[in-house]
Amino acid sequence: MTDDPLMTNCPFRSLNRNGASRWLITCDHATNRVPDWVAGGDLGIAPADMARHIAYDVGAAGLTEALSALMDAPAILSDFSRLVIDPNRGEDDPTLLMRLYDGTVIPANKNADAAERERRLTRLHRPYHQALEQLAADHPARGICAIHSFTPQLRGRPPRPWQVGILYSHADARLGPAMVAACRNEGWITGDNQPYDGHLQGDSIDRHALSHGRPNLLIELRNDLIATPEGQSIWAARLAPVIDRVLTDSGL
Repeated sequence: MTDDPLMTNCPFRSLNRNGASRWLITCDHATNRVPDWVAGGDLGIAPADMARHIAYDVGAAGLTEALSALMDAPAILSDFSRLVIDPNRGEDDPTLLMRLYDGTVIPANKNADAAERERRLTRLHRPYHQALEQLAADHPARGICAIHSFTPQLRGRPPRPWQVGILYSHADARLGPAMVAACRNEGWITGDNQPYDGHLQGDSIDRHALSHGRPNLLIELRNDLIATPEGQSIWAARLAPVIDRVLTDSGL
């Protein structure tokens, strides 16, 4: 078997490349897959931890696929766990290779050296971003809609009340506040840059939207709402018209 990951273990999936929508839907944390060339395919943590939000965004892949179909939008999804290397971090971010996440030590990352970091960048992180940028460039007026999910409660922290979180950067608030208002008008409990702050230097939105002046949204769904295909379908049907309407109404 060849060791070329671009031939045998492509680090991303793309959908509906020729979709008519201006939107490109991205899913940075789509899967908990660990390539077999990384620590033999086992990061050294329990299966229950690999099924948690620390390894991937639960439900985000199915929601992305459903939105892509409903909106006739191209989509790209990572195909490696965020614990292997996080595609939503810049290459110089200290959390690119997590050694401890929400109370869980990641043994396969604990002693990962600069060479191992570079190997994962070369085989996973960079090809994903190259493909994302190619898809973004396919449309001259492209908008980026990033789909993520968040856990209802971090260990030792209070429960999170939001159903939806809309994140945006202070460097580009053209769509974020309007999307917050639109979601609240639908009756959804919506966080405004909650549960996380929307500006992270070098993340996917910074790299592929802000640096190009592209319209952008980052949508977080509480993962218990989209843990099943039924929940993913329900929320895709709810979100799709709102996402399109906010962009249309903006005049961008």
